[in-house]
Amino acid sequence: MNGKEELQKVCRTTRVEPGKKVDMKDHPSSWKDAGRYSVNGLRLCKDNSSELLARSRERLAKMQEVLWADDRFSVLIILQGMDASGKDGIISHVMSGVNPQGCQVTSFKAPTAEEAGHDFLWRCAKALPIKGKIGIFNRSYYEEVLITRVHPRFLDAQRLPAKEFDEDFWKERYEAINCWERHLERSGTRIIKFFLNVSREEQRDRLMARMDQPEKRWKFSPGDVEERQLWPKYMEAYRNMLEATSTKHAPWHVLPADQKWLSRVLAAFVITSNIEQLGLRYPALSEENERAMAAARELLAKEKGG
Repeated sequence: MNGKEELQKVCRTTRVEPGKKVDMKDHPSSWKDAGRYSVNGLRLCKDNSSELLARSRERLAKMQEVLWADDRFSVLIILQGMDASGKDGIISHVMSGVNPQGCQVTSFKAPTAEEAGHDFLWRCAKALPIKGKIGIFNRSYYEEVLITRVHPRFLDAQRLPAKEFDEDFWKERYEAINCWERHLERSGTRIIKFFLNVSREEQRDRLMARMDQPEKRWKFSPGDVEERQLWPKYMEAYRNMLEATSTKHAPWHVLPADQKWLSRVLAAFVITSNIEQLGLRYPALSEENERAMAAARELLAKEKGG
């Protein structure tokens, strides 16, 4: 098995298969047997994580340049997960090698009055990356089938036509998301979706660490602890989301977020594998540009000789 095949095999282990029922037991928050996988001669373990990440960042930096030169595709990376699941860490550790000019990060908080006055996809549509660029959504339009499903009262601000927020309502939202993502994919946007699956116990430890360490206290919000009391409802909302919106053109990948090193390495693998599948290439020069380049080369050569 060559390196590319090894990489694809590891990526498949994180994938939520489209059209299948989702059992979260199949997507644990930690992998006890990660070491049985290897990529390009390096076993998947914590000791090798820095080297594996460095290799992925190097590949990603090269692919980003071709992505910009090719100018046919854009890449949208979506990060979803409970508080303290490691979304910011994925961005800082996996994307640190890319050119900032070709990458944009958008974090979505509670909708503003203007945003709530539009359809629920509107504010995310405005933040989509243009062709040649990588966009990262730290939370996204998926909040509209997660937090609003756990707290239906938040839908009041959207002033929707009178209707019950029943199962049909959520099915319609899933359908709208799937259709929109299919449209984006047809238009040249590769969508890469990650759910960072953190256990309740690990989240508790991370929230306590935020309170205990002065340099992390700014991250703490009392609301995070309040939302923990609704953990079963959130897990069911995530399960429904994964089941309804993992599609062939935009599948979900579940990362074992209890192990930060592993979730970062796996995210890097999935991202680089997806971009490689685009078949990117540097554009060929036209005959006119070839002639212009030859003339410019001759002029520069004479300048050097002079």
